[in-house]
Amino acid sequence: MVGDAPNAGPKPETAGSTGRRPAIADSIVATGRGDDGTTGLLFGGRVAKDDPRTEAYGTVDEAVAALGLARAELGVMAAAGTLPAALAALASLTLRFQRELFVVGAELAANPDAPDKLRDGVTRVDEQMVTGVEVVLKDAEAGITMPREFVVPGESRLSAALEVARTILRRAERRAITLQLAGALPGPWLVPYLNRLADLLWVLARAAEQAEQRDATLARRPSRPA
Repeated sequence: MVGDAPNAGPKPETAGSTGRRPAIADSIVATGRGDDGTTGLLFGGRVAKDDPRTEAYGTVDEAVAALGLARAELGVMAAAGTLPAALAALASLTLRFQRELFVVGAELAANPDAPDKLRDGVTRVDEQMVTGVEVVLKDAEAGITMPREFVVPGESRLSAALEVARTILRRAERRAITLQLAGALPGPWLVPYLNRLADLLWVLARAAEQAEQRDATLARRPSRPA
């Protein structure tokens, strides 16, 4: 074999042998640094893309995207004039929680050796964020009728989107608990926040279903003669 010949020297390094390619010229996004299977952390350092920390904040990212689908559906309903009045504030509320989940993601994605660089409410979940979810949860619970049997998602596109976001949040919660048990979470409020927000999304899905059902019932009622 040629490679076994004396003085053959090392084989030239190619894209196929290393899995690396040059970065795309002038691209801010495709730097190529992640081609080795690692990703950068907030405040420095790199970990494998399948690291438990990466799994956790990647799952939070999925939840943000799923909430985006719910918010987009709200926009479609509003434009079509089919959004129940009881859900008028839900789009802004959904956007609020998408932004708060960026705080969750930042805490999970931070270099564990730099906890002093985290800021409450910005890059670390604080107690006030948890309290804020609880206030909305209490108010939303008061406006729904609790189901008496297991809920099968799919009564409406909006409620189904909220359920998808909820289940992804539960997975994020499980991933975060793995880090918590390993002593790898810098703050105490991240897991409670995910737990409360998942509870809230279940309630909001019921609120969406029930508001849409009420509007549909009213629309079917015959108008009384003058």
